[in-house]
Amino acid sequence: MEVNTIFQRLLNGETILPSDSQAYRMLEASFETKKILVRMNKATDPKVIRDLLSQITGSEIDESVAIFTPLYINYGKHTKIGKNVFINFDCTFLDLGGITIDDGVLIAPKVSLLSEGHPISPDNRHSLVPKPIHIKKNAWIGANATILYGVTIGENSVVAAGSVVSKDVPDNVVVGGIPAKIIKEI
Repeated sequence: MEVNTIFQRLLNGETILPSDSQAYRMLEASFETKKILVRMNKATDPKVIRDLLSQITGSEIDESVAIFTPLYINYGKHTKIGKNVFINFDCTFLDLGGITIDDGVLIAPKVSLLSEGHPISPDNRHSLVPKPIHIKKNAWIGANATILYGVTIGENSVVAAGSVVSKDVPDNVVVGGIPAKIIKEI
């Protein structure tokens, strides 16, 4: 990969303006990912699903990983998935800012991992602000939870169903609500 592509700049946390000369490459890459996603989301063989997800992410998906499709990803190359991960039906990953899912993570149905956002100012709102998401070892993300850009979910922590997580979650806690707050320690 070229050193200063738009994708490297996104991983570096650079805000991308709509007038950026390489902005079109994000759409092109998303459409290429979509071609593989369509095949993956129609597949029923777990090995085929892992192989197609490996193509999307550009990294090997371990045989210990289970994915229940459909799964939606806008880019894929900025998603890293560890071993013994379970991803349930109907999840959405926006990964231009980077998503790291460590070993042993459980992701329930309809979870959204959104490593991208936009400025609040209407004048700049079409800019893309990337910040990585990191879900640490053995975390459990409950059904219909949303993890926003820049958030780390601590090791062994649980995100309650329906929560919106906008701030880092420490290790060994349960968080819930909108916005998510610590409910108890594990």
